[in-house]
This record gives sequence, structure tokens and C-alpha cells, in this order.
Amino acid sequence: METNFDKLLDFPCQQTFKIMGVAHERLPDDVIACLQIHAPGDYIPKIKPSPKGNYHSVSLSVTVTSKDHMEILYKELAALELVRVVL
Repeated sequence: METNFDKLLDFPCQQTFKIMGVAHERLPDDVIACLQIHAPGDYIPKIKPSPKGNYHSVSLSVTVTSKDHMEILYKELAALELVRVVL
């Protein structure tokens, strides 16, 4: 992944990740477990269901330390089974 995060952001910084995935009770736990590996912290996710209830949006604020760190987070979150999109 080749991004311009280093030109757009001053690290370390807080970044809000919005993860959209299948409406399953495991989704928030899977997201937090992934974050604990790559960016340990105390996370309180905000969960919002889609209008039809098929998907959930999980929003979390994460301290990101570098361009590489942010790219790893996007890649690892997107690789989770229940996740469909990471913004």
C-alpha cells in the first residue's frame, strides 16, 4: 500500500476509523482484538446499524504513530472476515 499519509498528517495523531461490516455480534470484538495487536488501548466503539439492519458501522478513535502504522491498521482491519469496508 503506497499512500500519502505522511504528507497529510503529523504523527503521532488520533485517527477515527469507520469499519463497516456484516451485522454480527462478533464484529466489534473482532475489530477491537485486531486493534489490540497493532495499537493497544482502551477502545469504546460506536456502533450504528444500517437502515435495513444487514450491516453495522463501528467507529473508533486510534492513536496512529506513523504512515506505516496507519497502512498496517487499514490492511489488517480490512482483512477481518466480517469487515466489508474500512474508512
